[in-house]
Amino acid sequence: MTTAHAPAARDTAEAPSAAAARERGATVWLTGLPSAGKTTLARALAARLRAEGHEVEVLDGDEIRAFLSRGLGFTRADRHTHVTRIGFVAQKLASHGVKVLAPVIAPYADSRAAVRELHAAGGTEYLEIHVATSLALCSERDVKGLYARQAAGEISGLTGVDDPYEAPENPELRIRTQGRSVAESAAELHAFLTERGLA
Repeated sequence: MTTAHAPAARDTAEAPSAAAARERGATVWLTGLPSAGKTTLARALAARLRAEGHEVEVLDGDEIRAFLSRGLGFTRADRHTHVTRIGFVAQKLASHGVKVLAPVIAPYADSRAAVRELHAAGGTEYLEIHVATSLALCSERDVKGLYARQAAGEISGLTGVDDPYEAPENPELRIRTQGRSVAESAAELHAFLTERGLA
């Protein structure tokens, strides 16, 4: 009889942990070069988390720029303002139990540090994920045609080419996408969140 009831007892013990994970908010900030795969990875992870019952919001850097940061340019100061605005919104959402996925280039270390400090001040978890895709592969993917336009002299100030990208020195996780599918990278990130009690 004891053996027959063991699985049910185990399921009951695991349920509170899963429920607690669903209720915990956090910001998962995905930084990397243009066309590194940040947004694709965020959307794949968001779909999996939602299927598991988590409340999730994706704050895409380009979408936010079109609305919340409309009028800002690409100077260092404007980029910093853009990043910290996203960080502020992310922290507010995460503090209410939302899993916030922010695929944002955020090229400067001091801007990312400012976002981390916003979260620390609010007692909200912040995880920096470096989507570490090589410049050569990003240029090959060139999802938005930015690398081609820069090479043709149509634009300047492209992050990682003629404008700096300061890669994180100590991110919570570094995901190398070369030679891997989106599903594999999303699974790695999901496993990491599970280890942190967030999935």
